[in-house]
Amino acid sequence: MTLKDVIYKDSIKFILSGGKGGVGKTSCAGAMAVLSAQQGYRTLVLSTDPAHSLSDSFDQNLAGGEVIPIQGVDNLWGMEISTEKGMAEFQSAMGGGAGGPEMQMASQFMGDVGGMAPPGSDEAMAFGKILEFIEDSSYDRVIFDTAPTGHTLKLLELPELLDSWLGKILTLRQRLSSMMSGLKSMFGGGGEEDQSWEMLQQTKEKIKAARIELADEEVTQFVVVMIPEAMAVFETQRLLASLHAWNIPANNIIINQLVPENPDCQFCHKRRQMQQSNMEDIRELYQDMDLTEVPLFNQEIRGIEGLTRLGKILIGEDK
Repeated sequence: MTLKDVIYKDSIKFILSGGKGGVGKTSCAGAMAVLSAQQGYRTLVLSTDPAHSLSDSFDQNLAGGEVIPIQGVDNLWGMEISTEKGMAEFQSAMGGGAGGPEMQMASQFMGDVGGMAPPGSDEAMAFGKILEFIEDSSYDRVIFDTAPTGHTLKLLELPELLDSWLGKILTLRQRLSSMMSGLKSMFGGGGEEDQSWEMLQQTKEKIKAARIELADEEVTQFVVVMIPEAMAVFETQRLLASLHAWNIPANNIIINQLVPENPDCQFCHKRRQMQQSNMEDIRELYQDMDLTEVPLFNQEIRGIEGLTRLGKILIGEDK
């Protein structure tokens, strides 16, 4: 499946752009979002990177944790996740104080109850957004500009961690429920209906749905972005190994910032030689994947015009 196939395929709901820091993930996410919107898909591009650069890429303020229409392109919206707002929304998606009164009582006596506070922070917010948009039909497609590799791996590991975390809470609630029922009766609180158990079960179902969606290549594609340097090659191998272990489809690699031939520049020539040597290794390592080569631009990619040009290169319409 080529990158053009991914962007133009009706069934693809989630595209995640990820890789080592500084390789151009945000520019590629923005370019794919512009292409998607231009094809008529109602597209949301959002940054899960704590050090946001999506606003810079679109040359428009997208901060504040609110969905904002992107100027200059129909069908396109953007958002940079706000730490405070995102955490509140994630807790809401997880059922608020979903442990119920049993967990509140247990926390008073047992502190953190064996480390059962919700895992993650920035990653939890990003995953909360995935949960939200799985059920939200407002957008045909959501494109994630993810954080550098380490954060992204934590994000993609969250479904399994949260499943385990919720399992511990459900077990603890079961053990304490009879005791709490007795206390409620003693203090006249037995008539209040506790819905937190149902919220926990619903949250588990949401996480299960997320795991299914993220593993379905007809719905989700992870697009790896890298540059032709040794450290980026090593990090890409680590990222792809983790994606494979978690069954997250990743069939496309963008090799960015390739130095063009320039015999009049000795530095450029040496730099290109190094990159071309690494490209031989990349082509051999990833011969079963679709590789898209992107030249180094002579200026910063910023604004709709620059992102549109990059998008055309990504789908092979501008060399």
